[in-house]
Amino acid sequence: VQLQASGGGLVQAGGSLRLSCATSGFDPDYYALGWYRQAPGKEREGISCMRGRNTYYADSVKGRFTVSGDNAKNMVYLQMNSLKPEDTAVYYCAAGYCSENLGAYGMHYWGKGTQVTVSS
Repeated sequence: VQLQASGGGLVQAGGSLRLSCATSGFDPDYYALGWYRQAPGKEREGISCMRGRNTYYADSVKGRFTVSGDNAKNMVYLQMNSLKPEDTAVYYCAAGYCSENLGAYGMHYWGKGTQVTVSS
């Protein structure tokens, strides 16, 4: 399984970005796909887990971020709206096993991250 996140950039607070995760060898019947982020000096934070028909979100992004997938294109997207400066981080997509607790310990495959910077 190979993953690559892209679509990051600089955006003003209140703006939107859509991150993409290009996948290869990823089978949603066997793996879950999660989005994670890590801000400088902070621990990695799980922000979503898409497993089967269910998608779980961290409280910090619930109602603002939405995960969607396009199986035909082998792409998973993270639509981020109403961005805040505290959303600034490197964002990663990962595949493996995750659940509603959004832990990363079961995620075996990681792509390179993409930087998101939200200015105030």
